[in-house]
Amino acid sequence: MAGSRKLKDDCFLHDRDRLRHAEALEILEARLTGVTGCERVPLGSGCGRVLAETVSAPRDVPADDNSAVDGYAFAHASYLACNGRLKIAARIAAGHPANAPLPPGTAARIFTGAVMPQGADTVAMQEDCAIEETGGAAVVAVPDGLKPGANRRRAGEDLRAGAPLLDAGTRLRPQDLAAIASTGQAEIDVFRRLRVALVSSGDEIRRPGEPLPPGGVYDANHFLLKALVEGTGATATDLGVLPDKPDVVHEALAQAARTHDLVLTSGGASRGEEDHMVAALDALGSRHMWQLAIKPGRPMSFGQIGDCVVLGLPGNPVAAMVCFLLYARPVISALSGAGFAHPHRFQVPAAFGVPRKKADRREFYRGTLASDPAGRTVVDKFARDGSGLISGLRAADGLIEIPEATTEIRPGDLVDFLPFPELGLLPR
Repeated sequence: MAGSRKLKDDCFLHDRDRLRHAEALEILEARLTGVTGCERVPLGSGCGRVLAETVSAPRDVPADDNSAVDGYAFAHASYLACNGRLKIAARIAAGHPANAPLPPGTAARIFTGAVMPQGADTVAMQEDCAIEETGGAAVVAVPDGLKPGANRRRAGEDLRAGAPLLDAGTRLRPQDLAAIASTGQAEIDVFRRLRVALVSSGDEIRRPGEPLPPGGVYDANHFLLKALVEGTGATATDLGVLPDKPDVVHEALAQAARTHDLVLTSGGASRGEEDHMVAALDALGSRHMWQLAIKPGRPMSFGQIGDCVVLGLPGNPVAAMVCFLLYARPVISALSGAGFAHPHRFQVPAAFGVPRKKADRREFYRGTLASDPAGRTVVDKFARDGSGLISGLRAADGLIEIPEATTEIRPGDLVDFLPFPELGLLPR
């Protein structure tokens, strides 16, 4: 990758044999920064992209005082002076401002979004009014008690000219695009999408649709990780299934590092004779094995080849997904220029019990929300804890997080719950 160095050598290095969850996050957040360049895109292509500029309002939004309802606009002083009976002197539609001030003692028929005429400061809703005819002229009768300024949107009520709207590093949502559009800006500067290479390896791995030989395993993790990566807004490149051949693995990893910002693997975390991914990474760059005090997960590798980050996730699907959500997702967010992603946690009563839990280990259960007999929202854990059970991921609404110091959970205890939408996933 051309250009100046973006990552420090050994940026994942630490001096602990076994890291707690919070310690791992602290190292990642402190040592990673955005690595992508910028590009200018049409506003309509901006959803999910990371803003690379600060956006400020070039003008007031709305630009003029306007009516919030269909009704009748008038000066509140005239309303009081005429006992709520005002001659209709004009008709004002949205996009067609009045070309003259509103005469005292009169009202204008006005529609939602239309610019308030000069001389008017209040609008009465049409359904509250009655139309009468007096001396051949139409008169609107407005009920008593209307306050000054009712149903009027003021210029700059949403945004004042020059006010900051969005900061660089914001991941753009539909409502953010609407806010930018309201200022008249048609294009935006965003960070280039992070390029992620996905690696599957092993002679036993087969892709769905292929015959499964004895001892073979279908590559579920590739489809899991591809969808998770693309859900962050990054692009995912499939490097295919690499055979257990050292030269093939070495060349594929070297090429991926030249053309990608991140290489993501799963499984192969040991240093056995057939773990060629480990040897290739050691030869091409630097690799640090992290033993994490969590369940599921524990073994993870973090490394780098030049400015390309390499993450090695556990091989079991549950552990791979949990570790992606906890570690790879915030890494991708940081590298993409959006900063380190911290999910919100919510305390929910437990509908389950755990009589004994190991101390000094943070555990993450697959949790499903339900209602107890009193109508309170509670969370239950998936009955089986096996890290190869994809069914538990499908049944869950999020993750139950149990800290290291907790060694017992009783039904009714408050537990931290991380809903999947807080981790970038669609709800069940």
